[in-house]
Amino acid sequence: MKLKFGIALGAALAAFVAVAAPASAQQTVIDEWATIKTPPAPALKQVTVDPKTTALLLLDFVKQTCAPQPRCIATLPATKKFLAEARAHHLLVVYSYVFGGTMADTLPAVAPTGKEPNVQAGPDKFLHTDLEKILKDHGIKTVIVTGTYSHGAVLHTGDEAALRGFNVVVPVDGVSAPGAFAELYVAYNFTAAPRISAVTTLTRFSMIKF
Repeated sequence: MKLKFGIALGAALAAFVAVAAPASAQQTVIDEWATIKTPPAPALKQVTVDPKTTALLLLDFVKQTCAPQPRCIATLPATKKFLAEARAHHLLVVYSYVFGGTMADTLPAVAPTGKEPNVQAGPDKFLHTDLEKILKDHGIKTVIVTGTYSHGAVLHTGDEAALRGFNVVVPVDGVSAPGAFAELYVAYNFTAAPRISAVTTLTRFSMIKF
């Protein structure tokens, strides 16, 4: 009888110690992070868009966010060239600029004509703006998302576009972040996230056909 009581008491004490152990001793997901290997870079795919139902979004190519970032400046030549092609094919072009700025802050390489719609917003360009109305009023079904701070404006606007029913095209040579890792994880999100990946094509400007 004493033996059984001792075993039961020991088991109870062990359970109490396990429950009372400090949180720092418990394993969390962060313990695995140092062992994770970066997934392969997502594949880029060719995509054909209909100019009548496609819009080009140029997000925050302004002096406040793009000019200080060498990686953003490096995207300007390719973006400028594609912008000319988009206009030649009569795509709707929509700009965004940041709080505290104006459209005049857009860098000259990709400057607006003055007739193109624009929105002022934080990372999600749909939030508290009429971006969705602009797109739907023009019959847009697909958006080509470009811009700086890919882990901000590009990520959140692209995701939100997908969740609102638009097809999303992301040319990697038209997006940038202060560092390469942010660009990679945004690209990975677009090709792996539930619902988002089903309507998103990761590509480059030269692989977009009209």
